[in-house]
Amino acid sequence: MSANGFSGVEKEYIRKHHHHHPAENQCSSFLVKHIRAPVHLVWSLVRRFDQPQKYKPFVSRCIVQGNLEIGSLREVDVKSGLPATTSTERLELLDDEEHILSVRIIGGDHRLKNYSSIISVHPEVIDGRPGTLVIESFVVDVPEGNTKDETCYFVEALIKCNLKSLADVSERLAVQDRTEPIEQV
Repeated sequence: MSANGFSGVEKEYIRKHHHHHPAENQCSSFLVKHIRAPVHLVWSLVRRFDQPQKYKPFVSRCIVQGNLEIGSLREVDVKSGLPATTSTERLELLDDEEHILSVRIIGGDHRLKNYSSIISVHPEVIDGRPGTLVIESFVVDVPEGNTKDETCYFVEALIKCNLKSLADVSERLAVQDRTEPIEQV
């Protein structure tokens, strides 16, 4: 688990917000996505623990038990084509000031045991317009019969699809929102 290849700003956010301590039988990684949409818009999608299907293409349905608060559980139905049909997930952190969401998978018919993720959302300027830097990190057990590389590759592929979809949805909404350019001083 290293932050090699990331910019100084990205490394600082990773150091500040993405704390994972993988055990010997676990893998961990960080992924970064730059989105051409303002942070408030991107965060409005990410923070919806109760509606991940708004941008996660592999989620067909989500039911939250109780109020939306730390410790809340959601039952997620996964679309066909993945080696799973359901996932039970707990909200670990929802920080609307720092724009951080953390989720832990606690059950389901899949091989992602002891999976925990952190996603943080940060404002940036892209081509003179409001943009968003999204960082997602995870730690997960390596299933028996798989290597760390295989496990990380699989989880990273899922997260990359989710982040691409988040960018597509956010950027489509931003075009409708017609955000104004930021004046450079």
